Amino acid sequence: MGYKYLIGIYGDDEQAVHAVENIRAKGEKIHDVLSPFPVHGMDDALGLKESRLHIAGFIYGISATTFALGFMSWVRMSNWPINFGGKPFFGLPALIPIIFEFTVLTASIGMTVTWLIRCRMYPFKNREVLDPRTTDDKFGVVFDIRSASAADIQRLEGLLKENGAEEVKTRELKRRY
Repeated sequence: MGYKYLIGIYGDDEQAVHAVENIRAKGEKIHDVLSPFPVHGMDDALGLKESRLHIAGFIYGISATTFALGFMSWVRMSNWPINFGGKPFFGLPALIPIIFEFTVLTASIGMTVTWLIRCRMYPFKNREVLDPRTTDDKFGVVFDIRSASAADIQRLEGLLKENGAEEVKTRELKRRY
């Protein structure tokens, strides 16, 4: 058994935002919204919470800072202490640029990998597209209708059409979208 989705296609981003607001106001749960570009106000219309990706970035950054400071301290004071004309073995100002750059690099790579895993966008994963026009110029409002009755599907189709959908279609995929 595959995964079944109902897609309402919209031609305008504002129309799609208003449709999402109206549909959510009637208590319906929207599975996803497809868009060729980021739409201002869509997150609020969908009722999405703020991402916690910045927390992961902070954790990656503080871990990188701690590791870089610890490693360079160990190297300069224990593993390979070199006396440069009486200067201290641990000169923090000289290490700050390296620590900063390592922190930024680690946090950015960590956040990218975390985002890819969270969005299930693994390398070499071929994801089926619900409607190819949503990558070009159309907007799609998607409902998961795997366990919906025929009456529920008909009600959702009517709801999409009354909110300005140009087209409503059903799509079945082998994997979860």
